Amino acid sequence: MVNVGSKEVTTRKAIAGGEIRLSTKAMRLLSGGGVPKGDVFTVAKVAAIMAAKRTAELIPLCHPVPVSHVDIQFQLDEARRCVTVTAEASTAAQTGVEMEALTAAAVALLTIYDMMKAADKGMSISNVRLLRKEGGKSGLFVNEIGEDELPVSD
Repeated sequence: MVNVGSKEVTTRKAIAGGEIRLSTKAMRLLSGGGVPKGDVFTVAKVAAIMAAKRTAELIPLCHPVPVSHVDIQFQLDEARRCVTVTAEASTAAQTGVEMEALTAAAVALLTIYDMMKAADKGMSISNVRLLRKEGGKSGLFVNEIGEDELPVSD
């Protein structure tokens, strides 16, 4: 692990995102709320929060960070048959929460896949990335790759 012992404790925040594309049938089922496994977005939100809190157990050289807040948002785009996940994590620590936000976004997407796989095994998870981070020595980072520049699978 990298030694962060001499770094100053600062308030830090990171936002990550990703998306999952579904078939027309699966998108209809998801937006209609008739998924046999239950409330997809509530389960995915809880899974994402749990994952953010346990990131250091999953990523071998990641520092355990006292996560003070995690928020997960979902946006349905029925025209693109896509759900976009945005995960925000914050802390006051000696290192950032980028990995926690990324892990939360990825696990939310995987949970959606798990809950929807009976309707669509061909779903595609993509574009999991850090969108923004603030705090710490390096300060503000905003991902300059716009949504229109990201590869989108059909």
